Amino acid sequence: MKLPQTGGCLCRKIRYEISEAPRLVYTCHCTECQRLTSSAFSIALAVAGFRLTGDEPQPLESIADSGRVKIRWVCPVCGCWLFSTGKPGDGLHRVRAGTLDDTSWLRPTMAFLDPQQTALDNAARRRSGVRDAAGLGFSHTPSSTLADRRC
Repeated sequence: MKLPQTGGCLCRKIRYEISEAPRLVYTCHCTECQRLTSSAFSIALAVAGFRLTGDEPQPLESIADSGRVKIRWVCPVCGCWLFSTGKPGDGLHRVRAGTLDDTSWLRPTMAFLDPQQTALDNAARRRSGVRDAAGLGFSHTPSSTLADRRC
């Protein structure tokens, strides 16, 4: 992976630059990510070195099952979901992998699976060599902030 990495929304009004290697590249199979992406899962990367270089995105706030506020940042023009932010002060952006200009280097290292979707979870475990955060002992288990705030 070469740095910096760049990306942006579909209409290219919002652009960003990533200056540090991601701490984690992951897939999320929760039903909320499925609905938001119209897919079986979403792919994201948790990064600290993130800087916007274009227009400002619009925040969309919702409440997680845990009671925490989730903020998804979208383009107000094209509606593209660019990234999410977690707890104030954690310094991480969860960038939607599909918004990167170059996705050739992406290799998920963790999968977040929805415990209410047992059949999907079992199929995902069998198909992928990726370990899940729910108990398969992945050697680089994320901090509780990442595990609790996966989307």
